[in-house]
Amino acid sequence: MKYTIIILTAIITLTGCARNNAFDNFKLNEKQELSINSLQSSKIKSQKNIDGIVSAIYLNQIYPKLFNNNEYFFVYYYSKTDSGNIKLKLNGQLPIKIKKLNSNNRFTSLIKTKNSWNSYYLVAFKKQDKKTINLLLENYPYVSDLLSYQKD
Repeated sequence: MKYTIIILTAIITLTGCARNNAFDNFKLNEKQELSINSLQSSKIKSQKNIDGIVSAIYLNQIYPKLFNNNEYFFVYYYSKTDSGNIKLKLNGQLPIKIKKLNSNNRFTSLIKTKNSWNSYYLVAFKKQDKKTINLLLENYPYVSDLLSYQKD
């Protein structure tokens, strides 16, 4: 009888804890799911060194009604040696608009990551006719890999 009470107490205690699991912390809304599919990152590097990292989300796929006249990206990056000569290019073309955003902006909810050391930008390029578009960050002598996106 003594062991039965101990076993029942242990079973009741353990079954009460089984309601939640780690996956409960990964609930995403529709826009966050789309942004995860669109999110691409690359190291910013030279032949010898890594200077930082750049990440971009193609906003036309997330907000097609809002961003449809041009090609829009939410870009955030970290650079150890920001020289001020940063260039973003889409298929070799420079942007038509760059807006610096603070770390608490409307797009950080898409990535659930915000910190004080990243730089955040909304970047617009002229509409591209190609189905594949390639985004590149240059910060001489550093460059990122091409971030390739398939347009719908």
